[in-house]
Amino acid sequence: MRQRPIPRRTPGNLPSDLSGFVGRGGELSELGRLLDASRLVTVTGAGGVGKTRLVLAAARAAADAAAGPVRASDAGGPADPAQERYFDGVWLAELASVRDPALLELTLAEALGLTDHTTRPPRTVLAEHLAERRLLLVLDGFEQLVDETADLVRDLLRRSPGLRVLAAGRRPLTLDGELSWPLAPLDPEEALALLIERTSAADPAFALTEANRAVLAELCARLDGLPLALELAAGRLRTLSPEQVLSRLEDRFALLTGGSRGALPRHRALRTAIGWSHELCTAGERLLWARLSVFAGQFDLDAAEYVCAGPDLPVDSVLDLVGELLGQSLLVREETAAGVRYRMLESVRIYGAGWLESLGDARRLRRRHRDWYMGLATWCELDWFSPRQEEVAALVEAELPNLRLALECCLDEPEEIHLGQYLAGTLWFFWAGCGRLTEGRHWLDRTLEGDLGLAGPEYESSRLKALWVLGYVAALQGDSVASMSALYECRDGAARSENPVAGAYAVHRMGCLALISDDMTRAGELLGSALERYREAGELNSNVLMCQVELAMALAFQGDLAGALSLCREVRDICEERGERWTKAYALYVLAYAALDAGGTAEARRLLAECVAINHTFRDLVGLVLAVELLALVTVAEGHPAEAAVLQGAAEPLWDGVGMRLFGSGYFNAPRLMCQERAGELLGAERYASCARHGRTLPLDALVERALRGPEPAPVPAGPLPRPRGATERAERPMAHPGAKSRKPAGSPEGEPAG
Repeated sequence: MRQRPIPRRTPGNLPSDLSGFVGRGGELSELGRLLDASRLVTVTGAGGVGKTRLVLAAARAAADAAAGPVRASDAGGPADPAQERYFDGVWLAELASVRDPALLELTLAEALGLTDHTTRPPRTVLAEHLAERRLLLVLDGFEQLVDETADLVRDLLRRSPGLRVLAAGRRPLTLDGELSWPLAPLDPEEALALLIERTSAADPAFALTEANRAVLAELCARLDGLPLALELAAGRLRTLSPEQVLSRLEDRFALLTGGSRGALPRHRALRTAIGWSHELCTAGERLLWARLSVFAGQFDLDAAEYVCAGPDLPVDSVLDLVGELLGQSLLVREETAAGVRYRMLESVRIYGAGWLESLGDARRLRRRHRDWYMGLATWCELDWFSPRQEEVAALVEAELPNLRLALECCLDEPEEIHLGQYLAGTLWFFWAGCGRLTEGRHWLDRTLEGDLGLAGPEYESSRLKALWVLGYVAALQGDSVASMSALYECRDGAARSENPVAGAYAVHRMGCLALISDDMTRAGELLGSALERYREAGELNSNVLMCQVELAMALAFQGDLAGALSLCREVRDICEERGERWTKAYALYVLAYAALDAGGTAEARRLLAECVAINHTFRDLVGLVLAVELLALVTVAEGHPAEAAVLQGAAEPLWDGVGMRLFGSGYFNAPRLMCQERAGELLGAERYASCARHGRTLPLDALVERALRGPEPAPVPAGPLPRPRGATERAERPMAHPGAKSRKPAGSPEGEPAG
């Protein structure tokens, strides 16, 4: 029997299980049965009962079941439903660190790998993405936003028939059709197995014997089979005998229950285990535990040393104390793209936060936390213009929960709103360069809306920075009204306060807005003026180089390819000298246009391949989709019209995330029209449409892989590129817009940078 083609699957984003999953075989089977029966299953239970571990194990089982090829039955019937149910992957969204309801939908979009530059509500973006997909979405830790989470899940399930949701929380979402399943503690045998496994991992010499079995079983019973409590006890068995651990735990129970040996409620058993671990910590360990509770999600050692150290906790003691907390299972060590990081389990963090409040030190520690992340953002902005750009992007990605917390701290104090403006503005490279426009717009709007004039004129520079970044972000979102309003306010404020740097940024972004609005004459004037202002102020960074690339685009769109080439070669050389890659990608885009105009398709492909790879690395959707569209034109010029149509189709859903297609620009639209016309002539309308439809189904990673790999051999003779409809005598030049006239800013000699 012939089999259907095996389509490419989207695997999801589940983390690997580093410490192993013990027991729960019956629960896993039951959870699988519930997921077969309902599109929404919520595992509930007290903190520490193992909800997260169980749903992740169930999610991995679902992903494994869907990993095999989709095959039709031998009788030619439909494919196995179990394999097709999660065809588009299994995706985890961790919500425990999300406090702002406005960030809930953004966090889900981020978990699904969505990049959206538009002003569309994130819920709309989520619903459109999920509408025709079949996937399992795992939500963990929604307790602090239960109503908002329930409303979002209800809406997504209603609009996305192929979506299933597996949630873990202390209470159900209480939605129609939800199957709520309370998770019980481990049974005695599984509890003992977990205790032995975790203790042996920390102390390989430890083993279960006939001599210690009874006391260890009693220890498991006293801890009510709660996995977190057992893991904390395992950390103590490195230094205490089982009898000592049980004896001390018995004393703790007696203290809390007045000597009664009756069964303890599970929440008290967990609190007892955590409190007992707290009592057994040294004074330094307890103090560090409390202070580490100010972090959201992961943190690194440098942050812990700065935020937590003080006269009562020397900085050189923090590393050793972190090691002790790791050994007691109070901290978790994780390897990430940003290096080694640490995380505190939520129940343990909540206990430490309560202790910090009781010490009366919470406000001071939150401010120290904010100050660290203000400094981190400042360093990252400077280091963005360096060979460490990719590392900076990974670091800010990892630190996003803590940066959000720092921004919230700034907004809590009206007289410190300028700090929030500074921080939101300083992160411009992350908002604009790493596909985070929607979140950047959220924070910029909040910090500027909250500006009540309380900070004083000495902080005007922070406000101006937030304004030009808002203008930049809004322009990239296609919101020209908001962009122009912010940029005019920034320009006028810069003039009043005699801030030439802020004035240069405002004029630059006005030029950027004119560029994407097809006003090339004004774009050339503004961008040339901005370059002059930057040079007078001694400013040189990625923004300045981007201004030069944008000026090159304005020249090229008016037919001056030589001038554009000169500007972009200079940018490329500076970027290579400094190790800058993000702006370099845009310079490569213009250089590829020039190479294609000169008939150098091989050179254009080489330049665009590098451009695509860089933009994908930084999640820059604007740069990526522009490069893919131009690569499609190169591909048809090489004689591969079918592949060009596939790339053209793949670009279409990317534009949905950018906003108004091609910014509504006839100039940016020219390569697409030329590619469509030539490929359509060679393939015919029906086959072109079929290839484009296939392209629209490609996941982003698959598209990038295909673009970098290039087309297969055996091309169709291409012939000359067609003129777009209504083209003039210059339309054969890919960079020249129909009707454009060659123009250079006044005073710019041929081949020299304008401005």
